[in-house]
Amino acid sequence: MEWRKWMVLVVTIWIQAFSGTNFDFSAYSSDMKSALGISQVQLNYLAVASDLGKAFGWSSGLALLYLPIWTVLLMAASFGFVGYGLQWLLIRNLLSLPYFLVFLACLLSGLSVCWFLTVCFVLCVRNFTHHNRSLAISLTVSFNSISPSLYTLAASAFTSSSSSSSSGPIYLLLNAALPLFVSAAAILSILRQQPPPQLPDKLPHTTATHDSLIFLLLNVFAFLTGLYLLLFNTVSTLPSVDSLLFGGGLLLLVMPLFVPAVISARDRAQRAFTDGGPAFGSFQIIDIKESQLLESLLDKVEEVEEKWWRCWWEKDRVETLGEEHGVSKLVRRIDFWLYYASYFCGATVGLIYINNLGQIAQSLGHNSSTAAILGVYSACSFFGRLLASAPEFLRQNVYFARTGWLALALIPTPIAFSVLVGSDGLLALMTATGLVGLSSGFVFAAAVSVTSELFGPKSVGVNHNIVITNIPLGSILYGLLATLVYDANEGSSRLVTLRSSDGAAAAACMGRKCYELTFMVWGCISLLGLAASVALFLRTKPAYDRSERDKVTTPLT
Repeated sequence: MEWRKWMVLVVTIWIQAFSGTNFDFSAYSSDMKSALGISQVQLNYLAVASDLGKAFGWSSGLALLYLPIWTVLLMAASFGFVGYGLQWLLIRNLLSLPYFLVFLACLLSGLSVCWFLTVCFVLCVRNFTHHNRSLAISLTVSFNSISPSLYTLAASAFTSSSSSSSSGPIYLLLNAALPLFVSAAAILSILRQQPPPQLPDKLPHTTATHDSLIFLLLNVFAFLTGLYLLLFNTVSTLPSVDSLLFGGGLLLLVMPLFVPAVISARDRAQRAFTDGGPAFGSFQIIDIKESQLLESLLDKVEEVEEKWWRCWWEKDRVETLGEEHGVSKLVRRIDFWLYYASYFCGATVGLIYINNLGQIAQSLGHNSSTAAILGVYSACSFFGRLLASAPEFLRQNVYFARTGWLALALIPTPIAFSVLVGSDGLLALMTATGLVGLSSGFVFAAAVSVTSELFGPKSVGVNHNIVITNIPLGSILYGLLATLVYDANEGSSRLVTLRSSDGAAAAACMGRKCYELTFMVWGCISLLGLAASVALFLRTKPAYDRSERDKVTTPLT
């Protein structure tokens, strides 16, 4: 039934919207540091533990081989409930845990996020054909980044305006409870909406047009949702107003459920009053003469390019998109390591920046604005992920290799760190955070499609888990750099002592010097990532051009 896949898509959007709990670590990291009485280095290890959960992403794929998808979803929610629940009990002084067990709780929390992502990815793969699968994945993944904004509104709604206590415990409680509640509601829909036994290789022209229009409207709703959360995330400090704003955000998440029904009703009405004709909104109409001219021009361009770009990066490059790569073949590819370096030196740097955002804002004297800054990142990361689907809509008019889009997406990150080096004002911090969110959000959403195209769709589950091993590695290296610079400047910068409610004390570095060198190094590393992505684009461009030319010259049936 056609309605089935759209119901699953909306349910996947809900799961993604409430499972991005790894993005709000900075909202409670200061509370964690004070409650445990630990150093900045030890706090960084807790952030590493959360990212380290991604290194065990293969376990979710293994579980799906033997367990139904609803069971894996419930297990993901249970991991998060236990992990974040233990941290909440610790911060509220209801439970005393040694540092090692807190580390394991953070690891379990990070693992839950990875399992959620795998479940959502599998739901899209099982219910959508290759014709629109990348659109479904990009759309749903984009909602993962609005979690911090939703949680900020929820935390404000449940926090008394007269309370002077930190909101950190509220975030942890919401991280534990909301994904479990949403998963329980989603399980009912997943059990009722069984996927078809086999998806068709090609969609009928009318169905493709119908689906394209639905995806376009769903992306419009997604844009409005992100704009709403960006504008109203910190508009009020009154719990009653925040409750209304949070309710408005939930309403926007429900609205996509009605889009397929409206489009289907319009199509039925159109068929009732007309006898046929060209379908509205088609993205597939191509003039044969124009395609032949385009083929001739592309051949000439490729001939010229081969004369100019015959150098080392042409050796052993990916020649055909979708070619399957096993692990041994994958790690021998130069293109894989260029892709790995682009991710490791680009989006991962941005992710580690967000993990340290709480301490960065505190050291620059903007601790009271942490929630607002986090909201800016959430909204901009959402828009970045949403933009990752733009190439699919533009490819009939403006075609550009996906690796080229990836290179363009990495440009804002070095600019962001340049802004932070030049100024320590609140506006500069928000601007830089927004640029990092746009860049990393695009990469996170586009990465699965890039991995699938370059190294094969059947092997994408294993290969992409290999790619994202760069995240825990970057968390260790980049996070350690930040903490070493932070601790080294405690003597030369203004030093304050933070105390938790149980009297535990922790030192905090204050001033620009606490992270200035870190921003410089991170900026240089992000430039290396940009250079690697440009090299990847130049090496893979012929394969993308060849694939697109084959699609253009193939007659439509």
